[in-house]
Amino acid sequence: MEINTFIRGGVYLAKLNPSKYDEIGKLRPVVILTSQILLDNKPPFIFICPLSSQSQDAYKHLHFKISARDKLQKSSYVLIEHFKSISSQRLHDTCLSVLTNDELKQITNTLVFMIN
Repeated sequence: MEINTFIRGGVYLAKLNPSKYDEIGKLRPVVILTSQILLDNKPPFIFICPLSSQSQDAYKHLHFKISARDKLQKSSYVLIEHFKSISSQRLHDTCLSVLTNDELKQITNTLVFMIN
């Protein structure tokens, strides 16, 4: 089975089940954060942040809102606290949208804030 090349900053649907405890699950859009150099080599695992149409006040400083665009039909929040790696086989092939470099920078800055 051939593994597709994905785009850094691309929003794709991913099968996040099974989930455990408070992990986010089900079929949902995710944004890919893996570097393009690694993606071009078709890695078996990809770093992602899931998206949700809802945000909780307690996590507003960790959520990044993106507007509906292209094939992403709803405004969504990037749930940065749910950053994780998943198998590339969990991702659907169709790219729903691509975030701008500025949006990616804001997301990665929040990730750095979380681990420093």
